[in-house]
Amino acid sequence: MKKLNYSRDSHSGQLGRRPLLGRVGWRTPVALGGVALALSACNVTNFGMHSGATSQGSDIFHLYQTFIYMAMGVAIVTFGALVYVLVRFGRRKDSGVPRQRHSNVKIEIVYTVIPAIIVAVIFFMTVGTENKVDAVSTKPALNLTVTGFQWGWRFAYPNGVSVVTEGTSYPQMVLPEGEVTKVKLVSKDVVHGFYVAAFNFSRYALPGVTNYFDLTPNKLGTFVGRCSQLCGLYHAEMLFSVRVVTPAQFSAWLSSQGKGATA
Repeated sequence: MKKLNYSRDSHSGQLGRRPLLGRVGWRTPVALGGVALALSACNVTNFGMHSGATSQGSDIFHLYQTFIYMAMGVAIVTFGALVYVLVRFGRRKDSGVPRQRHSNVKIEIVYTVIPAIIVAVIFFMTVGTENKVDAVSTKPALNLTVTGFQWGWRFAYPNGVSVVTEGTSYPQMVLPEGEVTKVKLVSKDVVHGFYVAAFNFSRYALPGVTNYFDLTPNKLGTFVGRCSQLCGLYHAEMLFSVRVVTPAQFSAWLSSQGKGATA
């Protein structure tokens, strides 16, 4: 049999079942909910994610941010209802079993339909953002070929200009701000992962498969890139950087490399 926790009433001397809130207090669940909410939103604006240094990365971030706000709303409603029930019905003078109901059709419809609507909204928002991020321009400002190999990267620009890993020297990809760069991603040997955290972007470089994607930088600066797929002994050395400059600076840099140059 299930053992119940009883205590003696100080006024009547009768035994009665000790209510839950008499043991833990109503402030405990509220405090735990506040701590969980604070931890989930450690960064008030970004929620622990990059805001995106490309237009594609910004779209991904805004989708993620929307999901966080939706989750916070669901959490507030759920925990708010829980706290209300604990406070409203936790301290009962009688120890009898509350009046039972077989069902409440209206409430059941509400808590079935609302989650279904939320899931549908999330689905359509995700599909729309993915289609936007995966779209490839037919007339980009720059065509760039990225080749992953054990264990480095080659960035091939127009006019034969190449930037490639040389020993312990990590290559740097230079991109113009505000202009669309169409990237052709390939692999010479095994599976590699082209990953730039600040771009909120990762794409596999697969042997025998050519992937295309667009990058439209919207922030000046230098960003760290790396291989995100375990590809062998020196996988950790497959680092690179991306430097975003103004279009005029990019044109000057590309011209300074000369035709067929290797930077």
